[in-house]
Amino acid sequence: MTDLRDVTLRDGLQLTGKPLPTARKVAVVRELLDAGVPSVEIGSMARPDLVPPLADTLDLIRALDPDELARCWVWVATPRHVERAAEAGAVNFQYCLSASDAHNRANIGRSTEDSLAAMPRAVAAASAAGGRIQLCIATSFTCPFEGAVPEERVLAIARDPRAEGARDIVLCDTLGQAVPTQVTSLVARVAAEMPPRRIVYHGHDTWGLGVANTLAALAAGASEVDGALGGLGGCPFAPGASGNASTEDLLFALRPSWLTPSSFARIVRLSGALLDELGEPNRSRAAQGARTSATAFPWALGAEVSCR
Repeated sequence: MTDLRDVTLRDGLQLTGKPLPTARKVAVVRELLDAGVPSVEIGSMARPDLVPPLADTLDLIRALDPDELARCWVWVATPRHVERAAEAGAVNFQYCLSASDAHNRANIGRSTEDSLAAMPRAVAAASAAGGRIQLCIATSFTCPFEGAVPEERVLAIARDPRAEGARDIVLCDTLGQAVPTQVTSLVARVAAEMPPRRIVYHGHDTWGLGVANTLAALAAGASEVDGALGGLGGCPFAPGASGNASTEDLLFALRPSWLTPSSFARIVRLSGALLDELGEPNRSRAAQGARTSATAFPWALGAEVSCR
């Protein structure tokens, strides 16, 4: 079974020029969950002055009920991040560090080694809150400052005993520069050589291979994938990174058991309205295809779908 996590409200909003009100974020979370999306990443504990669109993450957590929060994830990078998010009600934490030291310093303000050294305390904080934590490895394939990242570097982080306690491992093509053969190789090695964990693949579509790389990751052993509505997204600390693999494109390609033409239409309409509000282009090819008037195709929505 393949799970999809929508990361629009975290990775997707990082580079947007317009802020999204907290109440609107709550409505988006509920619409995605009600449509059947298994889980949603709702925000980040990064410094508000560095990532202003995510400054209201704690308010968003507080606005959701426990059943909703059980399906929501929060980006964290320190033990204190975990503690503060848990105090607000969060139970799922994505502890992120970078395989490349230069990106870790740009993104988090410390070395990769320092981030790894702090992880046992983050794991303990998540456990004390009755929650679960993932190890998220950014720049698993390439770094904007150091170039290609050796597989052995990623594997060394994944097998580091200080990362024990992480339920899942997230492999990130932060810049969207990987190709399917690279994704296949790394995911397969993590699946074969590391302690048993769920593998999550987080891809960007910078070079047009977001869906192809995601399919390669699933074939190699990943069981969950990330996407953002309309291909929104990017990293403010990774020059050259563009949007995430599109949630709509991934859903149309994967056809998970919960997805129906009706729920797909609902998600496409939500995406179109949200991107219009933000003044952002819709990069989803599936959302564009859904505008066809060829109504004999069950996945077609008709020309009324907003898709910029």
